[in-house]
Amino acid sequence: MSESLRGSLLIATRNLRDPNFFRSVVLVVGHGDEGSMGFVINRPSDLTVTEALKKHFDLPDTGDLVYAGGPVERNALFVLHNAAEYDGGEMAVVDGLYVGNSQETFETIVRRSTADDPELKFRVFFGYAGWDGGQLESELNRNDWHVLPASAEHVFAPEPYKLWDEALAAYRQANPLVPGSEGSPDLN
Repeated sequence: MSESLRGSLLIATRNLRDPNFFRSVVLVVGHGDEGSMGFVINRPSDLTVTEALKKHFDLPDTGDLVYAGGPVERNALFVLHNAAEYDGGEMAVVDGLYVGNSQETFETIVRRSTADDPELKFRVFFGYAGWDGGQLESELNRNDWHVLPASAEHVFAPEPYKLWDEALAAYRQANPLVPGSEGSPDLN
């Protein structure tokens, strides 16, 4: 393996036909020789965070949605957040973005957000995207994914359904087909 993709976005190309990843944007939170892990960040579900956590916490309903993070372990919940004091000693995925899945982290983050903490941002995910060692590299070699550096702004995008188009446009701008050209290669 060359360099780690941790902190990168994987943008599904039109070649990728797997319905789990069609037009998806995945934040890679772990990548190494043993495998990779990430979260699809542009697929909100119909389930609210309050509903998902009702057996564990009594929370006011804020309307925040749980995101479908991927096809692996769909019963597991994870939270991506910007509260460095609750990072559990983990290194940030990208500047100002941490992963948590402990009950304490969930409760603290969600309760702080319902207490009108305007600085706190979070997204809850059920499941994750996972690849065995070498599997993601094979998909990259098949041109199933474009890779772009991630930021917390991508994860907390106000319009997640537009994120695939926006990320693809950013990728094309950063990687023009012909130097100095602009526009969409789809129009050729």
